[in-house]
Amino acid sequence: MVNMRPFTAFEQKNLKFLVNHNVKFTQVEITPTGLGKGILDSTAPMRAYFLEEGVHDYSEQLQGQEFKQMRNAIILTADDRCITQASFYRPNTKKGDPRMWIYKLGSYTEGNDIHVLFYFADYLYSINITRIDIEKCYNSVIITPLKEVLMEINKIGNSVSEELLGKFRSVRGQWFESEVLADTGIGRTIESFLGISMNSDKTPDYKGIELKSHREKRSSKKNVLFTQTPDWDISALKSGREIVEKYGYLTEDGKLTYQNTVQCSPPNSHLLFLNVNHLDELLELQAERKKKEDIAAWRLMKLHNRLLTKHHETFWIEVENAINGGKEFFRYKQIEHTKNPNVGQFDVLLEQNLITVDLLLCRPSGNGDTYSFKIKKKGMPLLFPESTIYNI
Repeated sequence: MVNMRPFTAFEQKNLKFLVNHNVKFTQVEITPTGLGKGILDSTAPMRAYFLEEGVHDYSEQLQGQEFKQMRNAIILTADDRCITQASFYRPNTKKGDPRMWIYKLGSYTEGNDIHVLFYFADYLYSINITRIDIEKCYNSVIITPLKEVLMEINKIGNSVSEELLGKFRSVRGQWFESEVLADTGIGRTIESFLGISMNSDKTPDYKGIELKSHREKRSSKKNVLFTQTPDWDISALKSGREIVEKYGYLTEDGKLTYQNTVQCSPPNSHLLFLNVNHLDELLELQAERKKKEDIAAWRLMKLHNRLLTKHHETFWIEVENAINGGKEFFRYKQIEHTKNPNVGQFDVLLEQNLITVDLLLCRPSGNGDTYSFKIKKKGMPLLFPESTIYNI
């Protein structure tokens, strides 16, 4: 799959406007080849969005045109709309790469235009952000379909954050007993408090708002942004196990593991470090031994999309905690409400060691391999310039 081209300043302006108005979306470049054939590759960020929003799950779809699935769709223009359908399918090829298409889209785009896709009220919407000035349409005195749907989404989004904040303020000063005496205890208790069913695959999510909790007094002054496995198809080593076999160490009970933090400079105690390769748009994990050794790599575009998807809107919850009788108790103290991460700063913060990666591989605990991207506290306002602090 070909990576999406860089956004223009006009497109970035449109994306920022949508984020600030509570629109959660994915984006796709309409390549000339795709436009001519009426086929679009469903990239990893697109597939993740479709799955999270309940639009489509490719993992459960069989290959072949007979298993194609359809959803209602609307193409929004500056002053009108086109009601149509979107198709999702996997062709009868060796890999069966996921595909999609929005019928009639060819009349509303040119090759290499970028569209945002978002799901709302049982319709998959498309807006050409290369051609349409969304802010101008939104602020126009003329009521258009585009303005109507964006105003409704923004209204709902604001009501959700106000509703969520109200829940925390309703228990101001109240102490909660942590469900388990562990790092995950506070998060699990917050899930129960908000009526969220526990999901081991991702952190608590309340109607589209990501929840991240941490103790006021903690050993690490970093916040977890997300976890992301390297892109093994472009990596020198092909799994966490291979990394451990080459660079790991033995625990006291004789088990081979690797648990350490890596940053751009200097190398860590095992001589591993990160490198931002701007030319090839990669984040590389390397070792500095007799010569530089390539280990693994992430596509920067995928990391950027992961950040945008994960932290479209987030409540970073700080709690005051105490241990009493072998049990942990906590109460909410402060919430930082962020939106619209500045993706342009992500690579810079990596190079400045304000974003680091914890490698937790082949742990004796039996937990799966984790590649955890974390940001230092002083890097937060640089990555999330538009944030609000609420004292509970």
